[in-house]
Amino acid sequence: MKILIRTLITGLFAATAFTASPAIAADKDTVEEQSKKPKKIVDRRDPKYVRCRSEPIIGSLAKRRRVCMTNEEWAEYTQIGSRNSKEFVEDNQPGFMITPN
Repeated sequence: MKILIRTLITGLFAATAFTASPAIAADKDTVEEQSKKPKKIVDRRDPKYVRCRSEPIIGSLAKRRRVCMTNEEWAEYTQIGSRNSKEFVEDNQPGFMITPN
């Protein structure tokens, strides 16, 4: 009888050990995943900081759309817009002389 009880207790401990180890491993994985998550950028001057602004939709008085980009993307967006507007103005200026780009 004692042998049967010892065997059952040993089996229970073994079963507990096998079922607990994946749970412990899963806890370690979640801790590692949380540490791998990128931290929220607080500095507004950081190139990776995401800024959003709403722009009006042409042809509508009330509708607006929200555009979100990083500071790097906004700087590039502004440069492209400035370059396009400058080319437009230069192309439409009167005169006989063509300026090289």
